[in-house]
Amino acid sequence: MSRLCVHTITTKPLNLDQCLVEFPKRGVSGITIWRQALEGRDLATVKRQTADSGMDVVSLCRGGFFPSATAAGRQAAIDDNLLAIEQAHAIGAPLIVLVCGAVPGQSLVESRKQIADGIAAVLPAAEQAGVKLAIEPLHPMYADDRSAVNTMRQSHEICDALGSPKSLGIAVDVYHVWWDPELKEQIDLAGRTGRLHAFHICDWKTPTTDLLNDRGLMGEGCINIREISDWVDATGFTGHREVEIFSNKWWAADQNVFLDQIASSYVKLYA
Repeated sequence: MSRLCVHTITTKPLNLDQCLVEFPKRGVSGITIWRQALEGRDLATVKRQTADSGMDVVSLCRGGFFPSATAAGRQAAIDDNLLAIEQAHAIGAPLIVLVCGAVPGQSLVESRKQIADGIAAVLPAAEQAGVKLAIEPLHPMYADDRSAVNTMRQSHEICDALGSPKSLGIAVDVYHVWWDPELKEQIDLAGRTGRLHAFHICDWKTPTTDLLNDRGLMGEGCINIREISDWVDATGFTGHREVEIFSNKWWAADQNVFLDQIASSYVKLYA
């Protein structure tokens, strides 16, 4: 349980104060805070409250969404990512996860170029703040409007193109990459290059009823989560295993019951 982290979006019906109380009751040792949970809150107070909870702030979600059909839109995205860096620094989050974005009708090549340009524009601020950035490749079903970066290989290519700064790496989410025949090879490469910054777990339900909001609790679906997790650990990664579940089913349930199920499923997975 010492490596169990839960994202605030996983228990979306709970506010941040409730998460800080309920997560530790289940042995959760880390929390990834989604930016909407910070709205209207004093960030110094959030940092203190999180420290008081006994949990580590694992990361802030999310930055990214760099591509736009207009220069003004691209600049707005850069400005928002600079704000995210300030927020992460203020709450003591060592990492920001980047969901890179895409523009419907715009070529993936152009969107990927805009993503690399956007990351390059905010890297100096991240480095100055001591905040790492992690590119999260998303499943190809999201290539039209959520992310033009869909494989770990593409994530590595962006890191290479930007000179492989130590502050830039990759977030591996099993929901998005479990299907990739190159996955073990790319995880190994991330380990060798020091780019493996984060590891997210949930499950792929069959059949799925919603491509965004029907993720499963670990063990509810078909992903070889433990095998992928073992590949990650074999690189020397000792960070948190972050439970990130978007689920209309679980959001409609009693969140205390859901948290109990998360803890139970985690224990079974890593027994």
